[in-house]
Amino acid sequence: METLPRSPAFLLLLAAVMLAEFAWRRRKGGPGYDLAAAAASFGVAAGNLLLKPLSAGLTGAVFLAVYEVAPYKLPLGDWRVWVVAFVLVEFAYYWFHRLSHEVRWLWASHAVHHSANEMTLPAAIRLGWTSGLSGGWLLFLPLLLAGFPPLMVGGLLAANLSFQFFLHTEAIGKLGPLEWVFNTPSHHRAHHACNGRYIDRNYGGVLIVFDRLFGTFVEESADEKPRFGLAHPMTSKNPVRIALHEWARMFADMRRAPSLKAAGAVLFGPPRA
Repeated sequence: METLPRSPAFLLLLAAVMLAEFAWRRRKGGPGYDLAAAAASFGVAAGNLLLKPLSAGLTGAVFLAVYEVAPYKLPLGDWRVWVVAFVLVEFAYYWFHRLSHEVRWLWASHAVHHSANEMTLPAAIRLGWTSGLSGGWLLFLPLLLAGFPPLMVGGLLAANLSFQFFLHTEAIGKLGPLEWVFNTPSHHRAHHACNGRYIDRNYGGVLIVFDRLFGTFVEESADEKPRFGLAHPMTSKNPVRIALHEWARMFADMRRAPSLKAAGAVLFGPPRA
């Protein structure tokens, strides 16, 4: 479920805001971006774009097949259906994202996105190459079975990811009352931090309300500046290593497991720090 929008207009917008953020970081007295890390992010993004059609074809076929057996089809043109679908997609996304942190098989794909050691817009395009293999997309199948059209569910997921791109920055501070309902750059900085108080928090996509409801919300604190990246920092600038490093660690741990039960716990238990 992690992929990049392909619209030329949107890609031009991404380039423009990246340049603006780079200039802002330079004015703040820093080097702008770690250019090698940014180049690695673009390399990971290129791999995602090349490989995504394979998983998109599989998941798209499953989405259509499940929708075809839905006992009732909801109308694509009814705005009320879109409103309900938006909330349900956000709910499903919350659990998809949460399980991507709590189940190592899913984390092997999602760890790629958390591997950047800077919170910058290029870090937003570090998206895993194996999300189709992870199976996290299964969490959205109940929406298709309930009769929501695949185009609606897929469109709302694409909008969710597009929105989140703009959260990966330190250029925007807190946004007042909006912080209560929406995911914001402040909330997402906390999500990407590897400090103990921030780890495994703020899973929302567009909304933050499900984190507040299920007890996974944490506020970014001025007393503890977020440190970004993985608990064991990823220093490699090789896109292939970035994309596959957690799979390699996971299977190495599985091979060392003393029993089948222990091997299963490696694959489907919580990620190893």
